[in-house]
Amino acid sequence: MAKGLLIASFDFPTAYADEFHDWYDLEHVPEREAVFGFGACERWIGVDNPNQAVATYDLDSLDVLRGAAYKAIAYENLSPWSKRVTGMCTRILRFEGVQKLSGDMAAPTGAAGLLLFALNVAPEAEDDFNAWYDEEHIPALAAVPGVMAARRYRSEGGSHRYVAIYHLETPDVTKSEAWNKAIDTPWGARVRPHFKDQVRILTGKYERGKTA
Repeated sequence: MAKGLLIASFDFPTAYADEFHDWYDLEHVPEREAVFGFGACERWIGVDNPNQAVATYDLDSLDVLRGAAYKAIAYENLSPWSKRVTGMCTRILRFEGVQKLSGDMAAPTGAAGLLLFALNVAPEAEDDFNAWYDEEHIPALAAVPGVMAARRYRSEGGSHRYVAIYHLETPDVTKSEAWNKAIDTPWGARVRPHFKDQVRILTGKYERGKTA
C-alpha cells in the first residue's frame, strides 16, 4: 500500500506565539506520534515569514487517518486547546496525499530545511505535467547537492491535487546554481503556465525556543 502524507500549514500572526508552539509541542504532535501508522512528525517555520508554520506527518498509508485512534483526537474530537489555537490562525493548507515518488521513501533525518510546493494543474496539461514531474523535475532536483529527499504526492480531494516536498540540508540549497539549473528547462517552461492555486513555502526546521 502506498505511503501517505498529512500536511497542515498555518499563518499565525494573530495567535500568541508561545501558546501556539506549546500547543503543537506539548499536545498536538505528541497525540499524533502516539497513533499507530504515523511516522516522522516534523515542524517547520517559514524562512521569509516566521509567522508561517508547516507540519508534515509521514503515514504508513492514508488509512491511518480513517482509523479509530486518529478519529479520537481529530475532526469533531479536536481538543478544546486545538480549537482555541487554530481558531486564532489562518489555515494556508491542509493536504492528505498518496506518495507517487520516490517509491516508499521516508523523511530523512537531519534536514535543516524543507520546501513545500502545492498546486493544481489545468486538466488539458495534466498528462504532460505528470510526465515532466516524474521523468525530469523530481530526478533533477533530487540530484542537486544538498537535497536530501524529493517526494511528490497526489490527493483525490481537498483544495490542492499535487504536493511536492523537498528535505534540504539548509534552505539556501534553493538558491544554488545547481538548483536553478535543474528547474530552468524548456519542458518546465512549457508546463508552468498551466499551474493554478500555487502555494510555495520555504522553511527552516523548527527548534523549540528558536526561530527559523
